[in-house]
Amino acid sequence: MRTYRIAIVGAGPAGYFAAQALQNSASDDQTFAIDMIERLPTPWGLVRSGVAPDHPKIKTVSKVFEKIATAGNFRLFGNVELGTDLQIKDLTDRYDAVIVSTGSSLGKKLGIPGENLQGSLSAADFVPWYNAHPDFTALDVPLDCDTAVVIGAGNVAMDVARMLALEPHELDATDTANHAIEALRKSSIRRVILCARRGPEHAAFTSPELRELPKLEHTNVLMDGNQISAARDRVGAEPEKDVKSNLDAMGLIVEREKTSHERTLEFEFLLTPIEIHGTDRVTEIALGINEIKDGKVVSTGQTKTIKCGLVVSAIGYEAAPIEGITYANGKIVNTDGRISGTNMYTVGWAKRGPSGVIGTNKSDASEVIKLLIEDLPKEPKNNGDVTELLQGHTVVTQSHWEAINAAEVAQGEPLGKPRVKAADRHELLRLGGL
Repeated sequence: MRTYRIAIVGAGPAGYFAAQALQNSASDDQTFAIDMIERLPTPWGLVRSGVAPDHPKIKTVSKVFEKIATAGNFRLFGNVELGTDLQIKDLTDRYDAVIVSTGSSLGKKLGIPGENLQGSLSAADFVPWYNAHPDFTALDVPLDCDTAVVIGAGNVAMDVARMLALEPHELDATDTANHAIEALRKSSIRRVILCARRGPEHAAFTSPELRELPKLEHTNVLMDGNQISAARDRVGAEPEKDVKSNLDAMGLIVEREKTSHERTLEFEFLLTPIEIHGTDRVTEIALGINEIKDGKVVSTGQTKTIKCGLVVSAIGYEAAPIEGITYANGKIVNTDGRISGTNMYTVGWAKRGPSGVIGTNKSDASEVIKLLIEDLPKEPKNNGDVTELLQGHTVVTQSHWEAINAAEVAQGEPLGKPRVKAADRHELLRLGGL
């Protein structure tokens, strides 16, 4: 029996699905010893720090991750950072293959004047702030204004807009970070405007997300019926399935009986951010008004301004670079997951960019693992692992993580929450008994 040692860098969905594909590929004559390396004390990646707290069903995939982690021949090395505690060469020298599944954690920039003013944030910072990511607990989120503008037309933009627009008590039964719930309760924001550059038919929202919006109990949800009708005319009688589903869901929002709540979430299409105004902080945003001609989004030359104190951009993500790996266009340079000239592979968003849903990573990882197994040498390296390099370093193992997980769940139970997340690294390590 040959046992190949495989290192997986990044404990998010793509990493776990890669581990699962390896486990499923074990045979009578070869098996895999998997070491998963994660820089945070907590695994699960975006399932913990990215999925909106008011969407708990999506997080149930974590049960699959725990099954993978306890299936044998799997070790978690949490609280271990590549580039600081370990180097890429440490892994490529010791392991038969290294899989990089570090995702895309940096928000793309708008590239407009005023973007660095106080009150202008990226969703890549704001989302982990309300999800208790240890690196973002001190983020400055000014909520002392009445209007916030969200830039983007995908589910992340919608999550951000919804979190800002809903009545904070609706978060009491969720695992939203305590510091975020406290801040949102004091928030003065009553109007949230989501601005999309293109038309309704181009939006990257998914229809289930749109269909949930009318269920907000304390928030008016507004769309311009004329914009939706014009989009229907542009796509014709037989639009693509996803486009039809979205426009149908938008139609339901337009047609529903008007409400008169204190809070409002508005959708505005065909607007491009041009400049954010303010001296010390954001006071308004200027946007160019677009139109669609011959199927293309073009500027009309007209502009409008929206007075606001908070702007959150959600226009995409890029991978944070790792020394020793080549990046281009916000992702790792690779061919079908292979990183040329190395024994390294990549899966998930680091490989293909921020696209698809959590389940997309399963088929993606499965295809890459097939290539990895084809490339394996006849005999394993047997060069050891990283254990000796981490002597004296505080490593969060699977059993430590299980202790953290159990403690958070136990704290949430009497409050009717799925868990109370610890957002401080030291507190997380303490809960793990470290």
